[in-house]
Amino acid sequence: MVFHMKTTLNIDDSVMQRLREEAARRGTTMSALVEAGLRLILVERSPTDGERDNLPPLPSWQSGGALVNISNRAELYRTMEE
Repeated sequence: MVFHMKTTLNIDDSVMQRLREEAARRGTTMSALVEAGLRLILVERSPTDGERDNLPPLPSWQSGGALVNISNRAELYRTMEE
């Protein structure tokens, strides 16, 4: 069973004109073109497991270490008041 949802979108007039022309050129509906375009965008935005492995490593640096042990409340307050 196939379900379709009817919705309203605000699309720039020049984009709508190009959409009409492209749908006519391809012999399809504007709805079919919009749906195909959205599917392409949504697939591109969902990386596969292999693409996740190709991400560059996060940067790292040496901060010089902590100046105070934040789990020691007295030491933390003393350092903040100095």
